[in-house]
Amino acid sequence: MVQIDPALVKNLIAAQFPDWADLPVRPVATSGWDNRTFHLGGEMSVRLPSAERYVAQVEKEHRFLPLLAPQLPLSIPVPLGLGRPGEGYPWPWSVYQWIEGERPGPRTIADLTVFAEDLADFLLALWRIDATDGRPAGQHNFYRGGALQVYDDETRRSIKTLSDQIDVALITEIWERALRSRWTEKPVWVHGDIAEGNLLVRDGRLAAVIDFGSSGTGDPACDLVIAWTFLDEAAARVFRDRVDLDAQTWERARGWGLWKALITVAGEPGTNPLVKEQHRCWLGRIVADHLAAA
Repeated sequence: MVQIDPALVKNLIAAQFPDWADLPVRPVATSGWDNRTFHLGGEMSVRLPSAERYVAQVEKEHRFLPLLAPQLPLSIPVPLGLGRPGEGYPWPWSVYQWIEGERPGPRTIADLTVFAEDLADFLLALWRIDATDGRPAGQHNFYRGGALQVYDDETRRSIKTLSDQIDVALITEIWERALRSRWTEKPVWVHGDIAEGNLLVRDGRLAAVIDFGSSGTGDPACDLVIAWTFLDEAAARVFRDRVDLDAQTWERARGWGLWKALITVAGEPGTNPLVKEQHRCWLGRIVADHLAAA
């Protein structure tokens, strides 16, 4: 396990970006699971992959974010520097412009329905961007935008692990319906991890979307899971109407949400045990939505 702390970041900056060497380094209030993030002075941030499986995201963000940004209605990260391995840290890392904002929640969002509309409009703009030169779903983004079949074994193993806690037949039906469905349109850009931790609010409105490490091109279904993980029922209806995607895409979206909820509750390797109960709630909402749509 690589020790990632302010001292390491300070040393990396001093060695590779000496013009910024005098700036203070401190951890952000809430860092991510895939990366560790630090403030660099008052206007920049430093982001370092926490494990080798996240390293491919670094170059991808530096290459594609500047191309996506002018075509999107909200702020996204602006890369300022690409760091090299050094000072005992084995992987590339990034310096970004700091984006002001707060995590979305009841205290920060003025109107959740408006928030849902703003998020839908951002995704619609993202999906309209020419995806010809984008990277297809693969290991670099954990197959977000790709076929759910990649996670079939993992999902069925989790269903078996939780067989005394869930309705196995119902959960299996939801999963298999998702597997049978296919995206038949052209590939589109996907963010890949539209979750509350990757959204920023200012003055009550959605202002920025961050962390494009799971981005790629393919099926937009993976970008819809927030309908069950964060939005309430009224806002989720508005979100669903605004993106205006077909029923089979929503079946695949349930599949993406089901996979993540199941593997987290089952404690599959690589999942965050601190959010197990939260994912159990998500599982309940996905099942209820399936029953309502049936």
